Amino acid sequence: MTYASIVTIGDEILIGQVVDTNSSHLALALEQAGVRVREMLSVPDDGEMIEKTLSEALLRHDVVITTGGLGPTKDDITKAALARLSGSKAYVEHPGQLAVVHRILKGRGLDVLPINLAQAQVPETAEVIVNELGTAPIMVFRKVRGGGTLYALPGVPHEAVGAIPAIMADIKAHQHLQDICHRNVMVYGIAESSLSELLAPWEDALPKDIHLAYLPNTLTGIRLRLSIYSGSTSEQEARLEQQLSRLKEILGPLQYADEDTDLQTAVGKLLKQAGKTLSAAESCTGGEIAHLITSVAGSSAYFLGSVTSYAVSVKEQVLGVSPAVIEEYGVVSSAVAAAMAEGVRKLTGSDYAVATTGLAGPGGDEHNPVGTVWIGVAGPSGTQTVTYCFKHDRKRNIQRFAAAALNFLRLQIEKDLSC
Repeated sequence: MTYASIVTIGDEILIGQVVDTNSSHLALALEQAGVRVREMLSVPDDGEMIEKTLSEALLRHDVVITTGGLGPTKDDITKAALARLSGSKAYVEHPGQLAVVHRILKGRGLDVLPINLAQAQVPETAEVIVNELGTAPIMVFRKVRGGGTLYALPGVPHEAVGAIPAIMADIKAHQHLQDICHRNVMVYGIAESSLSELLAPWEDALPKDIHLAYLPNTLTGIRLRLSIYSGSTSEQEARLEQQLSRLKEILGPLQYADEDTDLQTAVGKLLKQAGKTLSAAESCTGGEIAHLITSVAGSSAYFLGSVTSYAVSVKEQVLGVSPAVIEEYGVVSSAVAAAMAEGVRKLTGSDYAVATTGLAGPGGDEHNPVGTVWIGVAGPSGTQTVTYCFKHDRKRNIQRFAAAALNFLRLQIEKDLSC
């Protein structure tokens, strides 16, 4: 197995001023190439610390990739640290990168200053991959101090991401890579601890080279990831498929997809499969459900629209919820959730409708604690409701409400399709 370390360089990351997205893009690309990332590190703009961190990482890994610290300003000191680390005695000018420097600056109508020309100067020990998107070159150092290969990328996100294809091609050309195989199963409607107990006998019986990870998310539930890090791809896939068949039998309706996806995509696939349409009526979720549904490309094929009926008057006058129902049962109730779903279904002419009414916080009322939601789904087979109570802050409650509503909708559609 080929192992990698990713090192981001820059004070701006360590003080929280900039979010490191480069590492996630690099890790995904490395995994797909057959390289297993064992660590991600961030270091400040400190020459000694950069040199020490990279030296240690190179001894433990076949590949080390850095991003950041290669700009033209005085606080960008990575190039000097790399020169010392690789034993370089001099800098040389790279003509390909020099041409890019001239092209970019002239294209922006800027003067070409000596500080810009210095960007094309690299340690004599470096191989250069020309960075067509910026002025700082991509540098490659082979077998540094008897260790792995070091790739130094600019920190600007679009430049770092743009360099990934060339870096992966170089790694594939110089490393002996093994296939890595992952399979994902998406689960909703069970706590992580309860899921772990449910799967314990199956998990305990897994072969030692098959690894299971639990990856919870507020909006998508729990992603179960099965991984094998050795063997041929065809062999890996066959073995994982065997285990997944057993897993699906245990999960039943808790599973909503056998790929890394989300609830809104799963619901959209079901609606397309059935040739049905959907609308939404939202109170406590304030449009979150509609936002999630329309974030899926092609959702216009099945989603007709929504009503954010935050005020009681909108529930009554637009959705047709009876004032007597609200008076008798309260706004946060099964009866109102059902009436909202039926109202928006009638209003839009959709086959299915989903509705939410609840208390996201920070306060509850005399009948319902904060975090209470009633969900209604109206469809061809009738109207169903369900209630949950999520004890989180307002933002997370809204997210949980929306996800629970999509999952309840999914279950109703699946039930109809199975009849």
